[in-house]
Amino acid sequence: MSTLPASLSDLATLANELGKTARRAGAAIMEIYHSDFAVETKDDKSPVTAADAAGEKIILADLLRLTPDVPVVAEESAAEGRIPDIGNGPFWLVDPLDGTKEFIKRNGEFTVNIGLIVDQRPLLGVVYAPALDTLYLGWGVGHCWREKDGLREEIACRIPGPDGVVVLASRSHATSEALQDYLKDTPVASVTNAGSSLKFCRVAEGDADLYPRFGPTCEWDTAAAHAVLLAAGGDVVQPDGAPFLYGKAPTFLNSFFIARGAA
Repeated sequence: MSTLPASLSDLATLANELGKTARRAGAAIMEIYHSDFAVETKDDKSPVTAADAAGEKIILADLLRLTPDVPVVAEESAAEGRIPDIGNGPFWLVDPLDGTKEFIKRNGEFTVNIGLIVDQRPLLGVVYAPALDTLYLGWGVGHCWREKDGLREEIACRIPGPDGVVVLASRSHATSEALQDYLKDTPVASVTNAGSSLKFCRVAEGDADLYPRFGPTCEWDTAAAHAVLLAAGGDVVQPDGAPFLYGKAPTFLNSFFIARGAA
């Protein structure tokens, strides 16, 4: 078991500080969102904008100040080959703008993600949707909050209703054969498409029950929202039920997964 550095011992304080960080990153992202921004393509063919770099710069500066001895794996830095040695200790996973395609479409479904990994599992997560001005904070188990319209309220996963589960699907994988096959024996009330890590958060706040993902993701895409879901009473597993773990250096590529609410 890893020992938490003193700077990580008070998770509530750290989560609140990083909530402020995510809001500042979100403000910088929104300035670009409302401008005539350019879209470039990275080596992996995924899109990137100036907003990704602007958000990451703010987050990295704050993490260096708050937890100087904890390595940070951040999407844009990793794309440029700057990947620290994470060893066996805690490390951060950062996606400054999850849902860049949604950002480009200007549909509001994009998020700022900051997640802490300890012993291959998410321990703390901050997810902020700047266009929706909605912040999710989660740490441990049973400590999960949503801030919206100036109000903070505790959130938790729900038990599925008698009509079946409400399923969330990625817009680009909603009709995949793998998804249809997975759901074939499950009573389904509805399937709704959504973007970015908001799908995890909607399960965490009890608006949906299941988010199966049979498409490619990286660890920084999922870590923060996974922590929020765990704190709300849910979990993320591989399709065969095996644990969904982190720290798969140097690629940090995820397997397929099932994000689920209360049993």
